[in-house]
Amino acid sequence: MDLLKKKLSLLPDSPGVYLMKNATGNVIYVGKAKVLKNRVRSYFTGSHDQKTQKLISEIVDFEYILTSSEVEALLLECNFIKKYNPHYNIMLRDDKSYPYILITSEKHPRIIMTRKVTKKMGKYFGPYPNATAAKETARLLNRLLPLRKCKRIPNKPCLYYHIGQCLGPCISEIKPHEYEDILDKASIFLHGNQKSIICWLEKRMQAAAESLQFEAAREYRDLITDLQKINEKQNIALNDFKNRDIVAYATNEEFISIQIFCFRQGNLITRDGFIFPYYSEPEESFITFLVQYYSNNVAIPDEICIPELDSTSVLNLLPLTIPKRGKVRQLINLAKSNAKTILEEKIKLESEKIEEAKKTLVSLAEILNIPQVQIIEAFDISNLSGTNVVGGMIQFEDGRPSRSNYRKFNIQPTANINDDTAYLKHIISRRYSRLLKENAPLPDLILVDGGKGQVKAAIASLRKLGIRVPVAGMVKNDRHETRSLINQAGQELSLNSRPEVFRFIQLIQEEVHRFAITFHRQQRIKSMTSSELDGIFGIGAKRKRLLFRHFQSLENIKGASIEELINAGLPSKIAQEVFSYFRNQHS
Repeated sequence: MDLLKKKLSLLPDSPGVYLMKNATGNVIYVGKAKVLKNRVRSYFTGSHDQKTQKLISEIVDFEYILTSSEVEALLLECNFIKKYNPHYNIMLRDDKSYPYILITSEKHPRIIMTRKVTKKMGKYFGPYPNATAAKETARLLNRLLPLRKCKRIPNKPCLYYHIGQCLGPCISEIKPHEYEDILDKASIFLHGNQKSIICWLEKRMQAAAESLQFEAAREYRDLITDLQKINEKQNIALNDFKNRDIVAYATNEEFISIQIFCFRQGNLITRDGFIFPYYSEPEESFITFLVQYYSNNVAIPDEICIPELDSTSVLNLLPLTIPKRGKVRQLINLAKSNAKTILEEKIKLESEKIEEAKKTLVSLAEILNIPQVQIIEAFDISNLSGTNVVGGMIQFEDGRPSRSNYRKFNIQPTANINDDTAYLKHIISRRYSRLLKENAPLPDLILVDGGKGQVKAAIASLRKLGIRVPVAGMVKNDRHETRSLINQAGQELSLNSRPEVFRFIQLIQEEVHRFAITFHRQQRIKSMTSSELDGIFGIGAKRKRLLFRHFQSLENIKGASIEELINAGLPSKIAQEVFSYFRNQHS
């Protein structure tokens, strides 16, 4: 909930689409907003009906996409509802899509409204956010332009021919060039200079009113209104049916944020976002990303639209274009705006996390009465009845995992090393004798998984090396959950009054346990397979994996017949070797 509050405080005053997510990361609701800040915050303030309360109870995170208008947000909302099929969306979860107006490519063209888009059918205009407006536009166009209205050409002239709304291909041959002027007007009407079309319609409306044709004047007026609505919508869908990616980026001194808007068949179907540190010039990092992204099992679209570049090296590697104007250029600006907003949000959230981490580390130092805890190293031992004994060490720096500095330790039990405290002394000695040898910096605090015995063992090992680094033990309760800390004097320190420190110690204890036990399991599997199968002729790493995938355990492999081994994928000769090997062992 703390993360949600912080993200809510960073929402922009812009239109867009928001995606609500549950604890498993699934999108459970998609919505649109004229002002994202007001709409998304409204879920978490005031009273709500039962349905909304149920939705809110499942929200643990959200993301959003900026758009240029509320109408664009509506169209994008529809695409994402189809993509994610969210549990709490009802109205737009079916297979309906927004309507288009189609000028067909038939010998005698028609103007129709359709929800199915097939490139070969003709020229499409839309999508229309308002189905009624699309129907009215098609109807009024058919009244204004004498194109064919009938789905099938009849044997005799219909009413449309008699009232001058059709050229009549049913009674006379109409040449293709006779349609050219009519089709040009229709295209201009739907896709051209909107101002000139509206001006033309206004003149028609005025003429109709002056001649007392008030019904026609009203139709012209309604068409003008519909055209003004249509004029808002087009940034989020394109009419050229291309598969196209719009890619843009934003940077600060530390991070680059990249947004990819994926258009397929002219519609925005999804977006991808990346934020990572960069270590060269921003443009160079962007170019490197493009090459890596599109060579990493990504289907390359017909066109990748990007901002202007100083370098032209990448232009020969990918189908890149750099639009200078028009809707595609506007989309690049929109992607850049999203990249910048997300980057600013990340930086603000990260800075707040750093401040919180600093406060937590100060509290931890106060509890243990030590100067500072910038670097922490934590240790855990994992084994099964004294077999496959391993140790794991993790490092946290400034309150965050430093995974490149994690270390694994194999331990061979001997007469001197045969219990957990001895194992711990052994790996502590190995770790810090090496750091001394390399003249590497020591941590500010060492944490061990356990109580007084483990703390004493770690201190004893450090003293032999002449090292004085504070040590504390992470104590668990009867349910193997984090309980408290044990300091160097053997005193148990309650963390009840410092919940932020408790959560931090809990995080470290779970992470070091996970790391150690994962390594232990890997070693167990390795020892099982190496000790039992490595001596068999024809069985290498690949066939060992094949056998374990098929039989699931070594015991099943030992008991398998020759036929079962062959069915698992072994050649007959090797299957005989495996079968004979295990039978000879038990004879």
